[in-house]
Amino acid sequence: MTDEVLVTVEASGLRRVMGVTMLAVIGVTLLYVAASKPPSLAWLVFLLVVGLGALWLSVRMWQATLHKIELTEEVLRCTDGTVIAQVVDIEAIDRGFFAFKPSNGFLIRTATPGARIWLPGLWWRAGRRIGIGGVTPGSQSKTMSEILSAMIAKRSF
Repeated sequence: MTDEVLVTVEASGLRRVMGVTMLAVIGVTLLYVAASKPPSLAWLVFLLVVGLGALWLSVRMWQATLHKIELTEEVLRCTDGTVIAQVVDIEAIDRGFFAFKPSNGFLIRTATPGARIWLPGLWWRAGRRIGIGGVTPGSQSKTMSEILSAMIAKRSF
């Protein structure tokens, strides 16, 4: 087995900027509404929390989308050094219309659960489920999911 990268999924520049900008605009707008016409205390707290949360999320998305997802014959990994999943551990891939998956992406189910992690706009993991996609191009995600499906099918024979 080699460590050769078979396919890569990365956020395109325009999608990355658009996603981060939309989150930042929502955050700034909510903070502006909270500061310009303060509503009742409960609404003020809500606007501040959601506005600051959106700004924090936009910064996290900017940092996360600097990385790429790489598929080798053995692992699915992020370029930040995180091993997302071992290929032998992957049980199923779901690209269906009604799947709880990221935009332009796909869902992976593994045999063993992993720690929760979220790189907004790139990938997330919650237990045995891994979502790949977000601000990534659908063509790259589709190619990766098809190659993974072929690897799983080949393994079952």
